[in-house]
Amino acid sequence: MLQSKTRVESIEHAITGVLEAVGEDASREGLVGTPNRVARMYGELLSGYNVDPTELLNGALFEVEHEQMVVVTNIEFQSLCEHHMLPFTGMANVAYIPDKQVVGLSKIPRIVDMYARRLQIQERMTKQIAETISTLVEPLGVGVTLTGSHMCSTIRGVRKQNSLMTTSCMTGSLKSNSLLRSEFLTQIQIDKQ
Repeated sequence: MLQSKTRVESIEHAITGVLEAVGEDASREGLVGTPNRVARMYGELLSGYNVDPTELLNGALFEVEHEQMVVVTNIEFQSLCEHHMLPFTGMANVAYIPDKQVVGLSKIPRIVDMYARRLQIQERMTKQIAETISTLVEPLGVGVTLTGSHMCSTIRGVRKQNSLMTTSCMTGSLKSNSLLRSEFLTQIQIDKQ
């Protein structure tokens, strides 16, 4: 979607306009090619719009009798804040309680990446990851936490370099059962060590 020639040219034109608006010459040495590089960069950073969640799974659901929690921690993500188009980066942690099937391990980080590679807010991204896993895997419950550092608050605005934001979304048994939720949150702490 974002890498089509028309879209790249449109973004290039817009970036040239931004450079001119701040008093730069887009044709000077050092900036020659910058609008094209920025356009291609946005194509990469926003590639999540081109991903279909069902195709992403690619049939990697396996019938297994496993009723205990599956936890994948420390999934790095990079995204762009939709308010300022500045990066926010962090770690995602995902758990689910299988019902009749488990999902291939690589698919959970891919789901995180699919939503991270869009203009986002962390709160929505957390919920989208949980809802997608709930829909595609049909587990008894899902838990997702994201902890992120937002450049919109570290390099501008309040300029607090060490501030982190944590969001969570729990569904099914991870929402209704405090012991399961505690097990998930404890596992995150263990895996941080």
